[in-house]
Amino acid sequence: MAATESGPGMLYVTMQPQAGLSLDQFHEWYNNEHGPTRLCIPTIFINGLRYSAIDGKQPHFLAAYDVTDMAHLETPTYLELRANRSPREADTIGQVDVERSFLDLVYAQQSPDFVPIEQRTDAEAEGLVLVTVEASLKKGVEGAADAVVKWYREEHIPMLTKVPGWLRSRVFCTPSAIEGASAGDTRIVTLHDYAKTNGMGGPEHQATMATARYDEMYAKYISGRYLRKHQLFYVFGPAPRELQALANLPASAAFTAADGKTRTTPGVLTSYVTAPDGLAIPYRLEGNPSPTAPTVAFSNSLLTSLHMWDPLVALLKAARPDLRILRYDTRGRHAVPAPPVPATLDMLADDLATLLGALRITALHALVGVSMGGATTLKFALKYPRLLNRFVACDFNVASSAANTAGWKERIALAETEGGMHALAGATVERWFHPHTMDAKKEVVEWMTRMVAGNDVQGFKYSCQALWDYDLREEMKGCQVPGLLVVGEGDAKGALVRAMDGFKGLVGSGEGADLRLVKLAGHLPMCEAPAEFWEEVKAFL
Repeated sequence: MAATESGPGMLYVTMQPQAGLSLDQFHEWYNNEHGPTRLCIPTIFINGLRYSAIDGKQPHFLAAYDVTDMAHLETPTYLELRANRSPREADTIGQVDVERSFLDLVYAQQSPDFVPIEQRTDAEAEGLVLVTVEASLKKGVEGAADAVVKWYREEHIPMLTKVPGWLRSRVFCTPSAIEGASAGDTRIVTLHDYAKTNGMGGPEHQATMATARYDEMYAKYISGRYLRKHQLFYVFGPAPRELQALANLPASAAFTAADGKTRTTPGVLTSYVTAPDGLAIPYRLEGNPSPTAPTVAFSNSLLTSLHMWDPLVALLKAARPDLRILRYDTRGRHAVPAPPVPATLDMLADDLATLLGALRITALHALVGVSMGGATTLKFALKYPRLLNRFVACDFNVASSAANTAGWKERIALAETEGGMHALAGATVERWFHPHTMDAKKEVVEWMTRMVAGNDVQGFKYSCQALWDYDLREEMKGCQVPGLLVVGEGDAKGALVRAMDGFKGLVGSGEGADLRLVKLAGHLPMCEAPAEFWEEVKAFL
């Protein structure tokens, strides 16, 4: 019963690493390179799921990708992905026994309680059981495939729905229609999803194989049955996040993708995700390699990069090895999608939510932001309270002013002169930093000046507009997330201290948020005085 035209289906891949291949290398490659590159093509791949065998048989590993339309697997988008393998991928896949199958979806039935696996959290998804049954059909028996599929639809699957823990059954046909009639004899492959605790082997399950019609199928139409049992252990997203296997690899296993956007080094993973409007959001993940480790994220000041947090992260990693650390470049650091549009605080908060979703992070332990990142942090706490346990918002105001907007317009005009961002960088750093920093920490001044000068001009022009016309004063009163406010004592010559002291009591419906001052620091206290900043926030974190 081979399908005659394309439609939804599955890319079904079994894998057995050869004896000489490290499982850490296998998993790090698959989780950080191979799988995410496919999930970055949502027009083709709905999801990507990895399973390990629980039946003691080989091949031990299974990857299943639901495909929107099997015809997409014949397009250049997919074929070039397979053809343009990295040297690392070619080397690793050469040490794995691989069998790929294209499966056309014929029929599906699911429990009312079924939730697509990719929509579950990792904790909810881990351990789900997948039973696969491949039925070979007797040769020369006309209508065998149709008869078997009809039996599945009318009797077998309805009886399976009575088995405790049953979630879903799907019937597939292989070879796929895209492979053509010469690809081999038709086989019927069924996939059955069960909860981790289930009734397989129990009376309800046994009853499904004790009917007259079951016996008839095997007597007349099915020549053989191959059954496998697997348990889910990894769900792909479009962003690589595998630190655990990476932590076990030597430095020689460091990897850089051909486009330079994804890199792995011991303990550190850098890559990017794509926002719905096409914005590339670079990120850096490090710290505790456990996928269940609490995660602290950082939101940058305008004009800076994720490296503005380097001094603080060094302290954090030493003091809190239990934490996973996420940094990302804020919208405007690099080129923005065309046609460019002014950023808003809502947009900046959405960017972070997109990043967390791609990394399958269900909630941050904490979010720390400064300046525009401070306003973003508060907005994120207001808009996505379920994604955040606490926040630290630094050196920002809760409402814009006409004077600030005029100041931003003057800086845009300067950045658009022949001198570009270099013309703006020196003046910006001098305005940001405390006089003590400017006099006694020349290396910090030079570091930050280079960072500001490296910003994209158009990105700056459109991202700074998020600070032109906003007012969080009323909204912040309903804040449900515990927060801490921090400010450098010399920021705006003390004006920002007074402003933050004036609104600290408005955060939330209780007693407001505590305000901490960092001495001998200006607008970026975590850069100017990282040890002193850490002392002010460590108890709260």
